[in-house]
Amino acid sequence: MNASQPEGSAARREGPASAVASRVAAYTEELVAFRRDLHMHPELGREEFRTTKLVAARLAAAGLTPRLLPGTGVVCDIAPRPGSADGRGMVAFRGDIDALPVEDLKDVPYRSTVLGKAHACGHDVHTAVTLGAGLVLADLARDGLLTRPVRLIFQPAEEKLPGGALDVIAAGGLDGVEEIHAVHCDPRVEVGRVGLKVGAITSACDRLIITLDGPGGHTARPHQSTDLITALAKMAAELPAALARRIDPRSGMSVVWGRIAAGSAPNVIPQRGELDGTLRCLDIAAWRQAPDLLQELVDTIAATYGAKWELEHHRGVPPVVNNADAVAAAREVAAGLLGADSVETTEQSLGGEDFSWFLENVPGQLTRLGVRPVGEAPYDLHQGRFDVDERAIGIGAALFAGLALRPPA
Repeated sequence: MNASQPEGSAARREGPASAVASRVAAYTEELVAFRRDLHMHPELGREEFRTTKLVAARLAAAGLTPRLLPGTGVVCDIAPRPGSADGRGMVAFRGDIDALPVEDLKDVPYRSTVLGKAHACGHDVHTAVTLGAGLVLADLARDGLLTRPVRLIFQPAEEKLPGGALDVIAAGGLDGVEEIHAVHCDPRVEVGRVGLKVGAITSACDRLIITLDGPGGHTARPHQSTDLITALAKMAAELPAALARRIDPRSGMSVVWGRIAAGSAPNVIPQRGELDGTLRCLDIAAWRQAPDLLQELVDTIAATYGAKWELEHHRGVPPVVNNADAVAAAREVAAGLLGADSVETTEQSLGGEDFSWFLENVPGQLTRLGVRPVGEAPYDLHQGRFDVDERAIGIGAALFAGLALRPPA
């Protein structure tokens, strides 16, 4: 309980909406400091031991009872005060806690202290937002203003396909949940604004590794071996093009390579080479077609050059498909907090997000949280110079708290 708010009386007089605003304001400085601490100490997926400990300790200090997930991550429930519940089911809020293997290139006091690791996707912000909402809602529950149960989910390993959301679900993290919400930092959107979309807002994302093998040989006699470099180059160019002609172009399916490796000398045809990349798709039906079609196309292209092949198709995540009612709730709350002009309709991106696994089980929505400082050019996600306008933390926390306090439809 914040010492500046006597239990019950003042909060009841001001009502839920103004209570959220005042409580978030009271915690904002702490939440910014918490986010900066996480930013300085990033941890990769399923290694978030320090982050897990810090989150659990702060929730416990607020009088809550956090539960540690197997490995890393935290789940914490907030119950209405006896007699305050209106009979609705539990609403959950997800914050992902892992960082990326990216070097932090910013010149700021809270720059990452861990070589080669950084919160370059804003998960430190998501964690602070979810924690802030929890602190506010714990206060308001004691004041009798919370009328439905809430679950806070601090999820590990969002960046590791197929995603730590599956770990949370396997551990019972969705048991009893009827609705779930999340935010994701969007550097294209100015702070003070949010982006919403009904239906698919992200894309499916898989990893592809293609290995080609052949006998190798001298570059003077490619006809006596398998010209593996040419075969790899053709596979890199022709597979995406062939796939685009076999799948409905409206599906937005895209194969892009991030790594190609083969050979060690200019006059030696290597015996082995690899392509490593991602497949992304806007449409879930086309995503489900992809495995069989990829096998067929890889076989056809490899056979042209006499190469043996192996395809590792690591299924990642389906698209995040936002529920219309959940988006309407987020739009109403965000408009009340920020003004109707600050809520925009966003586009579907080709990025992947494992929040999709939660939405395959319960309805909910992902909000794009504006984090770009007004008037500044953005650095994109997954870049070493990515940073946020920290006013977004309070906005996200207020959005979550407002969703929890929203009266029945």
